[in-house]
Amino acid sequence: MPPAERTKKPKTTDKSGDKDRVHKLSLKGSSKLVTEFFEYSINTILFQRGVYPAEDFTAIKKYGLNMLVSADDQVKSYIRKIMSQLSKWMLGGKISKLVIVITSKDTGENLERWQFDVQLQGKAAKAKSPPPAATDGSGSTSKENSAPAAAAPVPEKTEKEIQEEIQSLFRQITASVTFLPMLDGRCTFNVLVYADGDAEVPMEWGDSDAREIAGGEKVALRSWGTSSHKVDTLIPTCSTQV
Repeated sequence: MPPAERTKKPKTTDKSGDKDRVHKLSLKGSSKLVTEFFEYSINTILFQRGVYPAEDFTAIKKYGLNMLVSADDQVKSYIRKIMSQLSKWMLGGKISKLVIVITSKDTGENLERWQFDVQLQGKAAKAKSPPPAATDGSGSTSKENSAPAAAAPVPEKTEKEIQEEIQSLFRQITASVTFLPMLDGRCTFNVLVYADGDAEVPMEWGDSDAREIAGGEKVALRSWGTSSHKVDTLIPTCSTQV
């Protein structure tokens, strides 16, 4: 299993069970939800694209759907290591993108690139943004007496609404295999994480290029989000593989 990689980017949940009540997740709860979503996304893509044999997956119930997750110890360990670090970066607001790259084992060619963009929003975005500098007519700036930026309003959602958004996205991912070409030969995958330049990076994580695919096209799927995060998904519409 290849090492996890970080790209060279110029770097209390309410448990009442009432899913029709407005869901006000804390930043910690939202970060956990997004990290968990990424974990199931990786497993879903590996299964749907046939990166590993179907018999290597087991079905569990999640988001009101039957989700398939890898039962292979090596794959599970690799994904678990990624999620452990990702959860820390998510909580610190250090992540802007997660990318899953499917690669040919025989040629090393990058065949598909699945991209998830993460944006902080609402109070979480305001907390990360530096205070704006006040300016006078001469163009000189000062941080004194500068007013804090107003957080962009984020529509409040119920737990049920958030789950339905995630359900719709996973259904779209599953349906997308109908227009993607078959992946012939042996394949493997890498996970790239776009982290801020000041993010603390474990020694076992290495820098990587963006693994873009020449001539590759992307299509945007449904977005989903919480009061703190918005997740956009871009999937490949073609592969360089013949």
